Amino acid sequence: MTAAALDPAPTRLWTPKRVLVTRSAAERPHGQRILARLEAAGIDRVELLTGDRLPNLRGDGDRAAFMAAKDTMAVVVPAPSQRELQPIPPSADWRVDLAQGCPAHCQYCYLAGSLSGPPITRVFADLDEVLHDLDRWVGRGTITSGTLARGGEGTTFEASCYTDPLAIEHLTGGLATAITHFGTHDWAGPVQLRATTKFDDVAGLLGLPHGGRTRLRFSVNATSVDRRFEGATSSVPARLGALAAVAAAGYPVGVTIAPIMPVESWREEYADLLDGIAAATAGADLTVELITHRFTPGSKATLTDWYPRTRVDMDESRRTTKRGRFGSVKHVYPKDTMAELRTWFEAAVAERLTQARLLYWT
Repeated sequence: MTAAALDPAPTRLWTPKRVLVTRSAAERPHGQRILARLEAAGIDRVELLTGDRLPNLRGDGDRAAFMAAKDTMAVVVPAPSQRELQPIPPSADWRVDLAQGCPAHCQYCYLAGSLSGPPITRVFADLDEVLHDLDRWVGRGTITSGTLARGGEGTTFEASCYTDPLAIEHLTGGLATAITHFGTHDWAGPVQLRATTKFDDVAGLLGLPHGGRTRLRFSVNATSVDRRFEGATSSVPARLGALAAVAAAGYPVGVTIAPIMPVESWREEYADLLDGIAAATAGADLTVELITHRFTPGSKATLTDWYPRTRVDMDESRRTTKRGRFGSVKHVYPKDTMAELRTWFEAAVAERLTQARLLYWT
């Protein structure tokens, strides 16, 4: 079956109610491309700011202020200090941010504990400069490049650490620009762009000259987790359809099963999910990443403020506390639960996704 035959109609396209564009962003070529896309999309509430500071978007801290922030996109140029790349284990050698923030409403969202300020989606307009600066990072990583287990991936660059790039692609075109650059640029060594998504609007990516240098991964979960906790995203069946389409277009692909939760009937639900992945990726270059649910005191406070009626289990008494090197606290499943989950998933992945490489469990 051809990629065109698998070209799915997207189930959701985000329309921000307000767009703010700083002066420096509007002057950048990528910023100008975004403005053209916004006009083509019929988004008329676009505010061109006279300076580079965003207005106060914190509001009164109530539910209305939160929803207003989630419905806002800002096009900005980040501070130079934000463009010194950082390693992002266990995913990739380097983190490359196309944006920060996400329009989805996942009630377990890890961004709640990672990003400060109101939850607007900030899109970065300096993409062209960033892409052309990546040469100096090739061969310098320690997560994949130069390692025995994952050295074949080359120097890896993660584009979805703090955003879902496909969620905003129809408004920005940034992911397509990055994919094309990775696929056509003359690199000093093997490289790979990595992006993961909970959305399915892949039509604009299928014909790109990706050169096999971008691995598109889809974040998927058990049916009960998807339906209860992943608001304003594409359904898991739609994501699997998009996964099949990009695999047919020759992309290396992946699935990130996250966050794994031992819900009622979890074995049956995750087995069904793995069978669906197998059907979508027959013969494809496939990787699997397995991530269990965890939370911090800060993320719990933010998430329960954002989603006061959430049913996500964040009861500390049912978790084990892990402390980081600098005193950070994280609540994870108890040792016995983690062992049971890991044993089942590693066996099930090996049985159902025979061609896949399991990159890590965490």
